[in-house]
Amino acid sequence: MLSKVAAILHGQVALFEFGVLNEVFGLDRTGYGVPAFDFRICAPDPTLPLSIGNGAGIVASHSLDAARDVDLVAIPGGSTSGEYPDEVLDTVRAVVDNGGRVLTVCSGAFVAGAAGLLDGRRCTTHWAYGEKLARMFPTARVDTDVLFVDDGPITTSAGTAAGIDAALHLVREECGHEAANLIARRMVVAPHRDGGQRQFVQTPVPVCGSAGFAEMLDWLVENLDRDIRVDDMAARMHMSPRTFARRFGDEVGVSPHKWLTEQRVAHARRLLETTSLPMEQIATQSGLGSATLLRHHFASAVGVSPATYRRRFAEQAG
Repeated sequence: MLSKVAAILHGQVALFEFGVLNEVFGLDRTGYGVPAFDFRICAPDPTLPLSIGNGAGIVASHSLDAARDVDLVAIPGGSTSGEYPDEVLDTVRAVVDNGGRVLTVCSGAFVAGAAGLLDGRRCTTHWAYGEKLARMFPTARVDTDVLFVDDGPITTSAGTAAGIDAALHLVREECGHEAANLIARRMVVAPHRDGGQRQFVQTPVPVCGSAGFAEMLDWLVENLDRDIRVDDMAARMHMSPRTFARRFGDEVGVSPHKWLTEQRVAHARRLLETTSLPMEQIATQSGLGSATLLRHHFASAVGVSPATYRRRFAEQAG
């Protein structure tokens, strides 16, 4: 059971991510039936203020020595440089060696990677940092489709608010569902969220080196409501379907069908966010044909249903 929890701060501190840890583990909610956590804020030098941006700072209450005997060490987001104080990395490794757990929020995963704790493990981080994390720590199995990952003693979470999901997950696992639900209720958040990071990822139109293909992509995006087939694209480029498919893959990196489906889903997302159109009309304007096909392709690409996505992201009228 979780009892002692330490947040390790160093360099530039991401205030929201640290706030998540403090909110879940640092507030006394024993009056509501939540177990008490011995929460420690630790830094290499607790006498020096650490920047939280906009000219503000935070001072830790403990040195790193206070983190070595905890049940859980938590690392909020910060630098993705891969260069961190040796004493921070040593402390994180020591916690694991002593049977403790590690929780990282957002780019905090880079600290775990630098400590060698992601080697051979499945992990996640903010979707914008996924490729960099995989490049810097090639033996880590990076999955940016999820909100958090548990792999042995290491729990990594995606960007910002996903730290809430991961922290509540650990409370649920270590202290029980009731404790996690009580904390979630006090924070006015869902105890468990559906879906993953895919619902938050923007899908840009790729830049092509070929002017002809760039014009083709622009035309496709402008005509997503039409029933466009690979044969139609090939004819527009004066190529055979086979040659066109090969050239398209070389230029864009995916097949024409996959790319077009991705753009149709991206357009459906925009319509769900900005209009109150019924699902059938969104399916028609996106070129997905029917509400049934819209639900199928949308859930496959985004991880949640169109209706769920609209509830979370739609602009409020008025």
